[in-house]
Amino acid sequence: MGAASQTDISILISGEAGQGLQKLEILLLDVFKNAGYFVYSYSEFMSRIRGGNNSTQVRIASKPVNSYRRGIDIFVPLHINALERFKERVTVNTLILGDFDLIPEEFFKKGFKILNVPLVQLSKDAGGLITLNMVVLGVLAAMMGIDPGFVKTRLEHSFSRSDSQRKQKSIEAVLIGYDSGAQLRNQAQGLLPAVRISEEVKNNLVMSGVDAIGIGGLAGGCNFVSSYPMSPSTGVLVFFARHAQDFGVVVEQAEDEISAVNMALGAWYAGGRGFVTTSGGGFALMVEGLSLAGAIESPLVIHIGQRPGPATGLPTRTEQADLEHALYSGHGEFPRAILAPGSIQEGLTLTRQAFMLADKYQVPVIILTDQHYLDSNFCIAPPDIKLIEPEKYVIETKEDYRRYQFTSDGVSPRGIPGFGKGIVCADSDEHDEGGYITEDALMRSSMVEKRLNKLKGLASAAVPPTLTGPQSFNHLVVGWGSTFNVVREALEAIDRDDVAFLHFSQVYPLPAETSEILSRARNRIIIENNATSQFAKLIKLETGIDFDERILKYDGMPFMLEDVIEDLERALKGKNSG
Repeated sequence: MGAASQTDISILISGEAGQGLQKLEILLLDVFKNAGYFVYSYSEFMSRIRGGNNSTQVRIASKPVNSYRRGIDIFVPLHINALERFKERVTVNTLILGDFDLIPEEFFKKGFKILNVPLVQLSKDAGGLITLNMVVLGVLAAMMGIDPGFVKTRLEHSFSRSDSQRKQKSIEAVLIGYDSGAQLRNQAQGLLPAVRISEEVKNNLVMSGVDAIGIGGLAGGCNFVSSYPMSPSTGVLVFFARHAQDFGVVVEQAEDEISAVNMALGAWYAGGRGFVTTSGGGFALMVEGLSLAGAIESPLVIHIGQRPGPATGLPTRTEQADLEHALYSGHGEFPRAILAPGSIQEGLTLTRQAFMLADKYQVPVIILTDQHYLDSNFCIAPPDIKLIEPEKYVIETKEDYRRYQFTSDGVSPRGIPGFGKGIVCADSDEHDEGGYITEDALMRSSMVEKRLNKLKGLASAAVPPTLTGPQSFNHLVVGWGSTFNVVREALEAIDRDDVAFLHFSQVYPLPAETSEILSRARNRIIIENNATSQFAKLIKLETGIDFDERILKYDGMPFMLEDVIEDLERALKGKNSG
């Protein structure tokens, strides 16, 4: 199955909405990680409450893995149409575990490796179909040879807050599945790649992109969240709601996105640190509020979990097609910064950075993630989150205070009502230094220049791109946001000493190093989850540098590791390496 699959096992479970795949995913990660395996998972699902065809891929490995794979080593179908949907990815090397009744006849005729596991009957024996996901957990734990006592201990920990009856019923279902899986384990010997356990991984954490954005926001001093639920960003809203009391955060589910963004602006005006989480369609409704932030020079932090458009598009899938939406939205001209974390660590640090930038430069800061990033779970070493009070930039006003005082860098001292003797005047109309409405042509020009002058400071504070690989390279692969992990893993598999990877986690303003690094490459390749290569267009607009190859994907699914390996090898083939 190639270099990408020698040190890990890819398990794909396909079922319907309502069959408990999300809970199964979390428990599998917990059991496998604490047993000593590196883990990664990604869930993709249809936009419906019941039915449909959803799937979860869990990778267990002897080294860190952080990307979605095309290859499937173990496939577990939980409904009749599961295999039909994934038949292009299920091969003769895939071990299929499940009820024979759920496996189409063609797979038997073609000689696929199939082990009969009567999951439906086992779940009925365990108390009903509601236990199906727990039975699957037991089967897979047994197949990997994990001690049943250890599995039970992890379940008791995971269900520690559940009522005793539910906990006991879940444990019984897992053990019933375990007994069935243990009987099949010998039949599976030699059919799966060998994966070593590692003691170091037991101290690692399993975190999702949602966790990273939420924790990063808390570290940045976020104390007010106003949002309207919209996939795939809703998880971030739920994160803050769940932890609101623990961290003193006011969380408001607004009646719509227009109200949400204006509430956040009100929070900043009053001295709080407001945050909005939404997706592309919701952000479209916030554009007037975004321009208001530009006019009144208010800090604002907006998180956009990208999904495919236009309109409703594919509401539960992934894409990187809102970069231009974030960059050009808003009437008039005013500065902003756009951050796009690619790893969990970047999600933590950049979300915190977003609040600092917004507060210091009094501008909107947009955090771009996507469904793939938010709904993936990663195994990481405990992050170094410094427990220090975030730096704040509010001043105590004096009687002669002018909210929009002209300064050399365009950033005026920011006061808040009631903190000092000055008047804090804000108005969406053009205004003078005191904040009072004006139509004076000279003042208008001066205010536009004042606001745009902040771009210099934002550019000087830009997060530099990460260069992975040799410092001296002929071929340079460029990516941004959530492509970070898959490209890095693909280049490890390709293992060429003339290829480097440049990943951008700040996409606007572009970091100062951009032109110099790009100009050193003879062959430039960009990889993006959109159809028009939006980041390549931005780079060319800002630097004049174009790309030789574009690897684009826009079917609603994230890049798969094997596909990226093949696409990069194709792009590199025949290129002069001297």
